[in-house]
Amino acid sequence: MSRIAIASITALLTVGHAHAAEPITLRDMGSFHVGGRLVEISGKPVKEVVFTPGGVPAKVDPNGTYQVEQMYVQYFLPANEKGAYPLLMWHGGGLTGVTYETTPDGREGWLNYFLRKGWAVYNSDAVERGRAGWAQYPDIFKSEPVFLTTANPFERFRIGDGPNSYDPDPAKRKLLPGSQFPVEGYENFVKQNVPRWTTTDDAIIAAYIAEIDRVGPSVVLFHSQAGSFGFKVAQARPDKIKALIAIEPAGIGDPAKADVLKNIPTLVIYGDYIDRDSRWPKIRANGVAFADAIKAAGGSVDVVDLPRAGIKGNSHMVMMDKNNLEVAGLIQKWLEGKGLTK
Repeated sequence: MSRIAIASITALLTVGHAHAAEPITLRDMGSFHVGGRLVEISGKPVKEVVFTPGGVPAKVDPNGTYQVEQMYVQYFLPANEKGAYPLLMWHGGGLTGVTYETTPDGREGWLNYFLRKGWAVYNSDAVERGRAGWAQYPDIFKSEPVFLTTANPFERFRIGDGPNSYDPDPAKRKLLPGSQFPVEGYENFVKQNVPRWTTTDDAIIAAYIAEIDRVGPSVVLFHSQAGSFGFKVAQARPDKIKALIAIEPAGIGDPAKADVLKNIPTLVIYGDYIDRDSRWPKIRANGVAFADAIKAAGGSVDVVDLPRAGIKGNSHMVMMDKNNLEVAGLIQKWLEGKGLTK
């Protein structure tokens, strides 16, 4: 190959790398399980199970001690750490830590964004989700799991324009006008959905408290169902929570203990189309009332409605929307303004 050809290839490679994102350099990464308890089950019949087709049956005695209600956490520690504290990411209902990873249409998620900003990120699968594992029900989880159809998130997460906006044919789906959700990746999004229980909140809160106790003082970013978890865990460990970032919280903490949060700077973010939804005006009103209670107790809470901040079209899945990095930038700026970066 001629020198001119080699030089041309080198130039093309250089241009390609110039447009690529800078590599993420870690000093460590890993995972752990935390929390949980041992439970005894008795009175069940012994079963004979064939674990592999054509295999030899084995007797399985379901009576005994089980490890249950633990949580899975994966952590990424940047080489050049700039966050003053670790950043914990807690997902919403029927979801897992995948929420914050690569977006359904293949773009960079918040996990990578905040890593690039120098935050040590701890991303979890809560009790009864993903790699945290399940437990028997109704013996341990006291209800049946809730499963979602492919249409449910489209119509409930303010992606589609209300009831009956979903259609199996992507061309016939009715999006909210100006929607930022990457609808071309919707099928990938519903592949992330996992069953959830409605009777495991106490177990989830206990596991998150165990995570805080293990990791130490932290900033917590939480979404949707984790609204009540984030606020309640902060009320249980106010000395260890250095900031709260609530992304469309679907639940709140204990209003009678709002004063416990007065020394924890808090950011609450809501997306678009709230007034067009049947449920979200009330959910938002509850969140704002709780924020007002914290402020009345002397606390600092910033409530940001993204459309009023000039950021429009966001669904309930803000961290997946096409403008997700713009919203992440808003969060990063807020964190810097609170003195939480080095």
